[in-house]
Amino acid sequence: MAERTKAFVQEHVFPVEREIIVSGRPMDDALRVRLQEEARQAGVFGPLSPVAYGGLGLDTRALAHVLEAAGASLIGPIAVNASAPDDGNIHLLAHLATAEQARRYLEPLARGEIRSSLAVSEPSPGAGSDLTMLRTAAEKAPGGWKINGVKHFVTGADGAAFSICMAATAGGGATIFLVDQDNPGLTVGRRMPTLDHSAPGGHCEVTFDDCFVPDDAVLGEVGKGFEQIQARLAPSRIMFSMSWLGVAVRAHEMAAARIVGREAFGAAVAAHGMAQAHVADNEIDITAARALVHSTAAVIDERGALSGAARHASAITKTFVSEAVWRVLDRVVQLYGGLGVCEDELVARFLVEARGFRIYEGPSEVLRWSIARRVLRAHR
Repeated sequence: MAERTKAFVQEHVFPVEREIIVSGRPMDDALRVRLQEEARQAGVFGPLSPVAYGGLGLDTRALAHVLEAAGASLIGPIAVNASAPDDGNIHLLAHLATAEQARRYLEPLARGEIRSSLAVSEPSPGAGSDLTMLRTAAEKAPGGWKINGVKHFVTGADGAAFSICMAATAGGGATIFLVDQDNPGLTVGRRMPTLDHSAPGGHCEVTFDDCFVPDDAVLGEVGKGFEQIQARLAPSRIMFSMSWLGVAVRAHEMAAARIVGREAFGAAVAAHGMAQAHVADNEIDITAARALVHSTAAVIDERGALSGAARHASAITKTFVSEAVWRVLDRVVQLYGGLGVCEDELVARFLVEARGFRIYEGPSEVLRWSIARRVLRAHR
């Protein structure tokens, strides 16, 4: 399946990625739908979607191979319907949704018929990495709830069919709600001008203003949102790592091919020791990152995404891989020389787009803090 995915990305995705990554064409739903239909025809659509909904239903260990292949292009995971935030939302819905919620939201999302968004992060002084700082609140109303608050970095909100919103509820807890995008109390504001711009629907500001949702819009249990959101964290972090590893591998191969064919100071650039050191360090980072991805995938499959072992392993993997990918791409730009900082070459955009990976799904500093707390807990 990884080989088939690699062939699909090379044949169908590479020819259009420059329009998105370099030329600035928005990654709109028309292109997404076209690429996903081509993925269906190639038999590589929906690696993480349940088989019942037209997907491949792969376990995490298999996903490690397939998503690295899809990740060779920044828009490859989108083409196979395994990109953020839909990937984590599929996991969350599969874990928490009622039968009716699965019919309305999970099934069309897994089939690629719609997109979703995740409304959690808030402008300061609201919640960022610390979810207990939630300022968006939901109050009980006759027959349902009223949600009020402002979110930002709501990936995919422009054009999504629904949002998964976390809001504070009475008693000091939080609750997760399914909010249809056509709800009159939900307003999608501007797309935030972020470094990365390959995600469909951008990263948006979203306002909830007396946004009424019925009781059956609650996902999971009232007041248990902090615990239940964990169902998407470990899978989402590891899938981010798989896809970005694919970008690093491709860039590494591109740089190696370039320096073998480029001469300077009387010899191929590849013959110079400093260039070889960059190549060696890239190979080391990629090999170590891949080993962590595969070992964490095994932990998730064997122990479950909500286990302490999975949370610990995914935090380690996401921290290391995000920084290793950044190091690889930075060295690749250096090996390209002047052209490395020119957007005529894809490697410049790879580097810029990758910067957010060290923040999204948990900044490295916060993950290091949580890793250390788990290690030290056993010694207290």
